[in-house]
Amino acid sequence: MSIDSRQVAAGVLAAVPFARTLGIEFVEVAPEAQGGVRAVVRLPDSSAHHNHIGGPHAGAMFTLGETASGAVVMAAFGELLDRAVPLAVRAEIAYRKVALGPVLATARLGRPAPEVVAELEDGRRPEFPVEVEIATEDGTPTGAMTVTWTLRPNR
Repeated sequence: MSIDSRQVAAGVLAAVPFARTLGIEFVEVAPEAQGGVRAVVRLPDSSAHHNHIGGPHAGAMFTLGETASGAVVMAAFGELLDRAVPLAVRAEIAYRKVALGPVLATARLGRPAPEVVAELEDGRRPEFPVEVEIATEDGTPTGAMTVTWTLRPNR
């Protein structure tokens, strides 16, 4: 699988203006073994995004994780946009530690992409998780998120 990380970043930022508002940056979008995809996005440190204890607001952290998951989905399934619309179905986030400074979200596809595509080709509406780890730039874990996505067939 070949991935144009600049195209994925541009597509996600065009589709999600709030990610642009927060200044989310794309660090990496790359294929992994067995049809997997990984995306790393960064939330710069900004006092405008801080909460009452000096770390990024929970909403900014959620948006960071959801943006990373969306990058994975676009990288894995972007060639299917003429046939299906990717939609987030649900999300769960755990805030584990206050993040100070810039924060990274690393997202990985929870099922092999070919398996998801096969379900779509069989006329089903596949659901699949994207797992996200959130950490400071020095690698200190601060949160975890799972976003469940679907590919809704175009009618």
